Amino acid sequence: MCGIVGILGNHEVAPVLVEALKRLEYRGYDSAGIATVSDGHLDRRRAVGKLVNLSDKLVHEPLAGKIGIGHTRWATHGAPTETNAHPHRSGPVAVVHNGIIENFKALRAELTEKGYKTETETDTETVSLLAQSYLDQGLAPRDAAEQTVARLEGAFALAFLFDGEEDLIVAARKGSPLAVGHGDGEMFLGSDAIALAPMTDRVTYLEEGDIAVLTRAGVEIVDADGRRANREMRRVQIDTTRIEKGGHKHFMAKEIAEQPTVLSDALSHYLSGDTIDLPDAVPDFATIDRIVMVACGTAYLACATAKYWIERMAGIPVEVDIASEFRYREPPIGPNTLAIFVSQSGETADTLAALRHVAEKAQILSVVNVAESSIARESDVALPILAGAEIGVASTKAFTCQLLVLLLLALRAGTDRGRLAPETLAETLEGLRTLPGRMNQALQTSDRIAKVARKLAEADDILFLGRGQMYPLALEGALKLKEISYIHAEGYASGELKHGPIALVDRTVPVIVMAPHDALFDKTVSNMQEVMARGGQIVFVTNSTGAAEAGDGAMAVIEMPDVPDVLAPILYAVPAQLLAYHTAIAKGTDVDQPRNLAKSVTVE
Repeated sequence: MCGIVGILGNHEVAPVLVEALKRLEYRGYDSAGIATVSDGHLDRRRAVGKLVNLSDKLVHEPLAGKIGIGHTRWATHGAPTETNAHPHRSGPVAVVHNGIIENFKALRAELTEKGYKTETETDTETVSLLAQSYLDQGLAPRDAAEQTVARLEGAFALAFLFDGEEDLIVAARKGSPLAVGHGDGEMFLGSDAIALAPMTDRVTYLEEGDIAVLTRAGVEIVDADGRRANREMRRVQIDTTRIEKGGHKHFMAKEIAEQPTVLSDALSHYLSGDTIDLPDAVPDFATIDRIVMVACGTAYLACATAKYWIERMAGIPVEVDIASEFRYREPPIGPNTLAIFVSQSGETADTLAALRHVAEKAQILSVVNVAESSIARESDVALPILAGAEIGVASTKAFTCQLLVLLLLALRAGTDRGRLAPETLAETLEGLRTLPGRMNQALQTSDRIAKVARKLAEADDILFLGRGQMYPLALEGALKLKEISYIHAEGYASGELKHGPIALVDRTVPVIVMAPHDALFDKTVSNMQEVMARGGQIVFVTNSTGAAEAGDGAMAVIEMPDVPDVLAPILYAVPAQLLAYHTAIAKGTDVDQPRNLAKSVTVE
């Protein structure tokens, strides 16, 4: 969600803060601001909309100072206005905040009774007011921040900056990630290491309940019990080219195009000859009676696909849950249950909360893109998907890498339980090795898809259909389209068409059919014919055999290269992504930062 940066530097920090915030744009935001201290004087600048608006303001109203904090806000409490934008300032203290303060109303009432006036609609202002109240009582800045944090309930990452203090930032983390960067006579703070990448590769990740006191000499960290904590400093190598557009118009386009490369990287990491090389901590699936998979959004749909693979290959019952619902239905967890949590960021609040709900009841395996994330650290074993930094809000390469790692788990599970023949495993692994090349072929359909997308952009409603393992992909295609083009789209299992959705079909409603020529092809084509009989406009995504058998009458046919059936959901993600991307381009929407969405949802 929101992005936080902080710098105790040796040079003017305002332009550096803005550049660091730009690297956090992918998290989603609707306003931005910075605060600095210069000659003992605390000041701030804020603006609604994109960071360019803040940059423009700083040209006309510059901020001096070699210490500062910055923030990109995704509105929760209060509309996206300059008044509600961070940093919030109350007298001698400024605060930036990611998360939600659950007891802010009670705190605000208490502070109002003491004569402190609120100016915003936000929960964060309560934090700065509370800190001001402790300063007014004579507490030192560090003590005021610590006392403030102790009163807060909810999830938060916080950074405090104080009037008159040019060598002090106090930070706190509970439920939302924060990383401390170490420089030479400089210190840095960021919501993630990407923000800090050009400044340092030495990073310390704060843990739950930590409070960090940063000066140019270093950082002192105390844990939730107030004890001095020695957190590991790691060298984090971030390929800065991965956070540049690299000649592409949008990050999403770049990340779609990177899929052959990142899948190849992941295959190199996990395959050793004819074997799947997983960590020793991955359990023997012969001892597992049940698997529970938990995730949100696109990661949830990756899990829904993996359910087909695991149940078919390994014969293990699999339940797939939306993280925000999982713990509230209090699912029974047996002793031989494996809980798999999937998250691109590894910081998704609902997924992390679900993990903690079952941490003492089941073995925990996570599939993440950020190896140092909270979900990875709190798992018994974490499998990196190796997609690299994904900046576009709509997940693309992370989705296909999640699918790849989950498929490898399914293959291991089938092998462990003696249900997967060695020759079947060998054939599937050989198919996987050819997958990056097949993806490159699929990417060559981009121009063809762009022409189809211009017609889709005229629609108000679009349906996606798929059967079996292609059903979750239909859901994913619909999700991608609605995320970035704002066209209402729904995915359905093809067999459900007659149970309601067919009532929507007419000449104005395009229907995207994801149908490789597999064992379920004929049934899917039957449903497709029902759509065409009612004037529906079909976009048929299939392979050459499928196109030859059933392509007649479709508005458009998009041909994919042949792959083994089990790999089709990974390959067919490419046309689903390209359909969404080109439709959004035709609509003129913001592809990388669609309205109302955030990349990393770190609040419930």
